[in-house]
Amino acid sequence: MINHGNILTAAEMKLAEQSLIDSGVSVEQLMHRAGQGAAQMIWRIAADMPTLVLCGPGNNGGDGYVIAQWLLEKGVDVSVVAPLDPTTGAAQNAKSLWRGKTVALADAQPAAQFVDCLFGTGLARPVGDQWFGHFTRLFMGAKRRVAIDLPSGVESDHGKLLNDIPQFDTTIALGAFKPSHFLEPARSKMGNLVGIDIGVTADSDLAILSKPRIAAPTSRDHKYSRGLVAVVAGAMPGAAQLTAMAAQKSGAGYVKIFASPGFPSPHPSIVVENVQDMADLQQRLSDNRISAIIVGPGLGRDDRAKDLLTTALSADAPLVIDADALTVAGLQFADLVKVRSAETVATPHAGEFAGLTPDALQYKLDDSRQLAREAECNILLKGSDTVIFSPDGKASISAQTCPWLSTAGTGDILAGIIASRLATGISAYKAACEGQWLHSRAGQLAGPAFTPEMLIDQLPTTLQECL
Repeated sequence: MINHGNILTAAEMKLAEQSLIDSGVSVEQLMHRAGQGAAQMIWRIAADMPTLVLCGPGNNGGDGYVIAQWLLEKGVDVSVVAPLDPTTGAAQNAKSLWRGKTVALADAQPAAQFVDCLFGTGLARPVGDQWFGHFTRLFMGAKRRVAIDLPSGVESDHGKLLNDIPQFDTTIALGAFKPSHFLEPARSKMGNLVGIDIGVTADSDLAILSKPRIAAPTSRDHKYSRGLVAVVAGAMPGAAQLTAMAAQKSGAGYVKIFASPGFPSPHPSIVVENVQDMADLQQRLSDNRISAIIVGPGLGRDDRAKDLLTTALSADAPLVIDADALTVAGLQFADLVKVRSAETVATPHAGEFAGLTPDALQYKLDDSRQLAREAECNILLKGSDTVIFSPDGKASISAQTCPWLSTAGTGDILAGIIASRLATGISAYKAACEGQWLHSRAGQLAGPAFTPEMLIDQLPTTLQECL
């Protein structure tokens, strides 16, 4: 299995492989490691299934010849389909060691198991119609489909589909995971994702979001040392209430809601302070015991909402900006946030993100990185493929998913969780990462079709897992 959490772009993977080659490992040895590792994985899952390996002309095709030979030696009924002869030295060597039968692409008949080694990392243009037509025919005729490194027709760095590819059962990443293993729409085509270690070690600014390690309170802690979270409420009380409840159940020592008179408290343990005007709010937010502020959930989009956002931005405490506050900020977002003295986390979904920049969202990683740098702010771009960026370019992609989180109110809960982690004094980037992991895990534990309140009830359990 891959023994590091870094995600490598095509260019970074090429450099990492070259570093191994420079150390004395040949391209043929790398191909042998990759192919045998993938073959062993295929064997463990479907040992005796008749197999067809589609080999392209590059090194991904060379991996396919190694896979086929290893399976052949195990007694598997295996054939290779090759539209062209190999064009690289290592792939030519792998083909020379292949002792089974090779079939022309047009003559190939489907087998029970289809292994795609046509193209891998680095593909920049669609697979041609003639080849892709046969690819689809062989794919659809199989009972089980495995992609090696990446499914053919996937661009490796941005999750882009170059062809309208079907969904695989398994994708076996070679050496390192690539961005498209976790970015939509490519992610949905991968099936079960596993990785094979070939000895690659490489640093990268992009990592798989890992399970956090969270310290429990000590005997010296009290409600303020564990963090006072202040929720700035607006026109719609329900969202702010959910945010406050989430902050409380994910570890905050004390939660307050600052709201207009008459705002209902979601629970007796959550204090609601009546705010008369913006000067009053500004004074309350200046309390140096406040460890984190949230603005946005249920804020509204009127002039008062703009005033509430401006007041929250002027506070000295770390800030989480979500929901309506992002819409109110709009194209001024970067200018408003970068002048803050304390750290900031913004948590837009794709629609909200589109309103923060003049350009349409094109590449999730590149665009998030740019906004984080311009706003000097941590950006958590929500979705089934959530990405998190710090202003200095450090980034994580969430590999943990829960499609049941696609329901109203769950974003308000995420903001509360992040604020509770931020209130402990850790960096805003780390708080965003921890909050995202806890949120996804709580969704998994809540089961299907949960309410926001049911999601919140799972937060103490997710914390327990991280202690």
